[in-house]
Amino acid sequence: MDVLLRIRRSNPASNEAPRWDEFVADLEPADRVLDALRYVKWYLDGTLTFRSSCAQGICGSDGMRINGRNRLACKTLLRDVRQPITIEPMYGLQVIKDLVVDMKPFFGQYRSILPYLVNSDPAPEKERLQSQAQREIFDDSTKCILCACCTTSCPSYWANGAYVGPMAIVQAHRFLFDSRDQATERRLAIMSQPDGVWRCRTIFNCTEACPRGIEITRRIDEVRRALSFGMPRVVKDR
Repeated sequence: MDVLLRIRRSNPASNEAPRWDEFVADLEPADRVLDALRYVKWYLDGTLTFRSSCAQGICGSDGMRINGRNRLACKTLLRDVRQPITIEPMYGLQVIKDLVVDMKPFFGQYRSILPYLVNSDPAPEKERLQSQAQREIFDDSTKCILCACCTTSCPSYWANGAYVGPMAIVQAHRFLFDSRDQATERRLAIMSQPDGVWRCRTIFNCTEACPRGIEITRRIDEVRRALSFGMPRVVKDR
């Protein structure tokens, strides 16, 4: 089948105005948008710039706007999107070239919430144990692949790039509700700041955009509840 692509092109380094380029790719319905982008780069225009790596929906590097929605190009089948297929860089982050955005602010927000286990107890002989109930409370948050689809779909983030964003809150949730972690108060203090969890307006764009199916808005609400009412008993019983 012939697939018509409309790709937003820009190169801020050259001071050229952004433009829309159209390409026709000869592909199969079960091929992915990533296959279409590769077809364009390999056979039609080698200057097209985009990120991709594993092509399996694991690395999260090929997040972009496809027909107005944040998605992973490697997980979006051509048969599931209408033509012409419009492809743009994600909003809220500075464009470097074409579909590549500057991820430094995004990863800065990731680092700000202490995205690692903090535990000063002596190391156990084998592992730090927890019950199934303790694990289940934060299991959903462990699925995040740092693709930025959630954060760059958030109008609150578009309006204020200082907002820590949905991804960082989900990552904070992952450690806040981990019964083995001992940095609860530090992370709650980060979440309670003016650009923390309270900037969320419960729009649900983040939940819809997540390629891993994380219930992001629900996790954000759980962090809010932890700030307002304290941590759940299953987490406290450490």
